[in-house]
Amino acid sequence: MTARVAKWPGVELSAADLLEGKVTQTRFRPDAKYAWSAGEAISRFLEELQAGRLIARTCHRCERILFPPRMFCEECFRPTDAWTYIRDTGTIETYSVSYLDTDAKRISEPILVGVVSLDGASPKMGMMHYFGEMTKDEIRIGMRVRAVWRPAEERKGSVLDIRYFRPLREGER
Repeated sequence: MTARVAKWPGVELSAADLLEGKVTQTRFRPDAKYAWSAGEAISRFLEELQAGRLIARTCHRCERILFPPRMFCEECFRPTDAWTYIRDTGTIETYSVSYLDTDAKRISEPILVGVVSLDGASPKMGMMHYFGEMTKDEIRIGMRVRAVWRPAEERKGSVLDIRYFRPLREGER
């Protein structure tokens, strides 16, 4: 049979004991060096965004083009085979009209966001992004759109290197 400890030895400390200097303490700020990687597929994806291009990965076994790119296919559970550039045009799959800004403050003019399936990628492979140059009354599922890129000198290797997607103009492909 194990005996229970009725009272632990020592004295309980309070926050006041620490603030009043009753306890010896030291503060140390290490000069830590670290590196961070988004992984092979997303790192390449972000590099290509900075260059103004969209890239995907091809899986030859299930004959799909995966976007955003990934190094393993979630359908056939094998490594993907090759890098593939895709177009910066696509189709709106879904959208939302938001009257809250990115700080959750109410706004009078809505922000349009949604998912775009991109041309050159397999069906339903796309990205969530902003929409521009259209109103909440004009946007619709199935609308054809094109990316509006930031100027090259402003790009940072982020999905925000694409400002938004706008409607394709007449005769544009």
